Amino acid sequence: MIGRFIAALRHSKLQFSIFIVVVLMFALFIIFNPVTFLSYSIYYAFMSTIPFIAILAISITPVIILGEIDLSFPSVIGISAFTYAGVFTISGNVYLAFVGSLLAGAIAGLINGVFVVKARIPSLIITLGMGFFWRGLVYVLSGGKGLSLVETQGTVLYKILVGRIGEAVPAQAVWLAVVAIVFGVILKFHRFGTHILFTGDNIESARMMGINVSRVKMIVFIQLGIFSALVGIISSSEIVYVYPTSGSGYLLGVLAAVFLGGTSVFGGRGTIFGTLMGAIIIGSLEAGILSSGVSGFWVRLVYGIVIVLSLNIYAYLGRIGWLRS
Repeated sequence: MIGRFIAALRHSKLQFSIFIVVVLMFALFIIFNPVTFLSYSIYYAFMSTIPFIAILAISITPVIILGEIDLSFPSVIGISAFTYAGVFTISGNVYLAFVGSLLAGAIAGLINGVFVVKARIPSLIITLGMGFFWRGLVYVLSGGKGLSLVETQGTVLYKILVGRIGEAVPAQAVWLAVVAIVFGVILKFHRFGTHILFTGDNIESARMMGINVSRVKMIVFIQLGIFSALVGIISSSEIVYVYPTSGSGYLLGVLAAVFLGGTSVFGGRGTIFGTLMGAIIIGSLEAGILSSGVSGFWVRLVYGIVIVLSLNIYAYLGRIGWLRS
């Protein structure tokens, strides 16, 4: 029993280390601000906001494991949220709006996949360009004005998306739990998850093994588009309004969560648990910084520091073989 535990710990040492960081971080928050961090209200707030960063971070993790990147997802959130509000405003049907928004996200992901797989344009370049395109399209279609979602509040879908379970748990926290479990199972136990890891580790070897690399990449980009749309719908429903800038503030936090969680920027390595822990850290840091009396202007600086430090630390650990199972 002890031997199996030690073996499991060796194979999960990175995830265990990240979990310890989360525990220590909250311990420090409680020590320095016990009034805030011993209150349930702060954790209720976390369950309302962290799921947005976490779902995005989880869904972009397979993209980065493949050795690719997608910088367009904040703008996909924007165009999908605008589609949701626009279709609802025109039709009055919230379910049609929901499907239309997810379809918009899937199309955005498909376009990225086609450019990367078929045209062989580097994902960094094409997704940067598509990000500008989708954000510009939102501004053109909206005229720079937002759309209200107040009339959706009485629908069943609204309660499913952002309702409160027993007035204690926000629905988006349940969405996060479902997404994390599904992605975790697929990446660790399903054949498709194995294909993602093999492709990211060595694409030529993956091809020789018979893996349809193009199909894997297409599916991964499409799912990111769909989950970006889902976050756009849920986050907009939470505030019952869609701004032309919806989604624009997620890029740094999401990437910081993924890299902090141990996903390799070079591809071939990453876990959903690590990404989830990274998202909790990033999502909680802002509250910790603000509650300590430090200006909110420091938040983005901290995000940048986290990204740079985590990349360098994991690169060093990889060189010394610490990350090998």
